[in-house]
Amino acid sequence: MRVIFMFHFHGCRRRTTRGLIELISFCFIRSTLDSVISGFSTRKNGNDAKMLRLEFVKPEVISWAPRIIVLHNFLTSEECDYLIKTARPHLQSDTRTSYDAFLSKKQSKHPIVQAIEKRISVFSQVPVENGQHIHVVRYEKNQYLRPHHDYFYDGYTLKRGGQRIATMLMYLSDNFEGGETHFPEAGTGKCRCAGKMLKGSSVKPIKGDAVLFWSMGLDGKVDPRSLHAGCDVLSGEKWCATRFMWQKPYKDD
Repeated sequence: MRVIFMFHFHGCRRRTTRGLIELISFCFIRSTLDSVISGFSTRKNGNDAKMLRLEFVKPEVISWAPRIIVLHNFLTSEECDYLIKTARPHLQSDTRTSYDAFLSKKQSKHPIVQAIEKRISVFSQVPVENGQHIHVVRYEKNQYLRPHHDYFYDGYTLKRGGQRIATMLMYLSDNFEGGETHFPEAGTGKCRCAGKMLKGSSVKPIKGDAVLFWSMGLDGKVDPRSLHAGCDVLSGEKWCATRFMWQKPYKDD
């Protein structure tokens, strides 16, 4: 049985100056996701389809340039809860006005984590070994993530895996207000971010959803338009998990 992805477009307008680039980007996204389906839906072993949640994941294209896709229902509720439970005892405060923890090598060998990492690899088309250990973050009221890019220029970081090429941001909870993921350079309209109207596009966190975005363009260069931020949490507790993906197999410390 062949599963068909239905694409939804959010705030995208075709403009003559960027029409060709956006069309190429869209074709890339669509061909990538089509390859995911054709590669797994024709296999006799249904375990692969179950692990990838092919019947549940619903892609929504937020932007063609920069390339941003929301993957609705990417994680199960149980997977979300497991990541929170695993990371909670190891959380530490960092410079992002939040608390965070990277899963250890041992924790990453758990079948649930390995299934998530495999799913990320297939949907992003980036090899599993090019991914960093999953990074779990908790934001409380008035905490946020400043606007930044996920790529680097310093030589030390580039030696560990080349350049960061893509990020999978997964929402583990949604019982909070605010906390949207904001992309200031995506689209020409306005979006809501922590109760304010700002330029660009934003994604409202929903438990189990994920945002896949690329820090590098199709030309192989870093994409400044991939600038993003985590809006202020107005109430409650926001949990999310990130998997950074690199050009080469990533070398841990």
